[in-house]
Amino acid sequence: MQQLNLPPAQLRTRSTENRIQVFDEVRKKYVVLTPEEWVRQHFIHYLVKHLNYSPGLVAVEIPVKVNGLSQRADIVLYNKKGKPVVIVECKAPDVPVTRRVFNQAARYNTQLKVDYLIVTNGLQHYCARLLDEQGNYELQNAIPTAGDVY
Repeated sequence: MQQLNLPPAQLRTRSTENRIQVFDEVRKKYVVLTPEEWVRQHFIHYLVKHLNYSPGLVAVEIPVKVNGLSQRADIVLYNKKGKPVVIVECKAPDVPVTRRVFNQAARYNTQLKVDYLIVTNGLQHYCARLLDEQGNYELQNAIPTAGDVY
């Protein structure tokens, strides 16, 4: 897999049925190691090991209904009261981080009502802090630490 613009992560992998799988510490199971999953697992590691998010407050592939359609938010971070506070949308490294990707995370936020949206392809990371319910936001210079959002 491609080297990412994230700290190295020691990921457990295994090979089964001609497929490589990676152990997801959040879901507590092996999943197929796709380029997007590679980014997701590295970003989870970054959040927990480097930005001090509690692993128990991280959720992966959370179902979200948007305009009647079932979709899944890649990573959702919760505060200690169980309120979602951050959505992270992950893409494969070869997928450019565009306004369309940011809009995808913003659509999830119509249901989750978080304070921060993060989009990443493992090479580029963007974070926006929501300012109001009309969807106005402010780009951040860095990904917020757990202390910034809890």
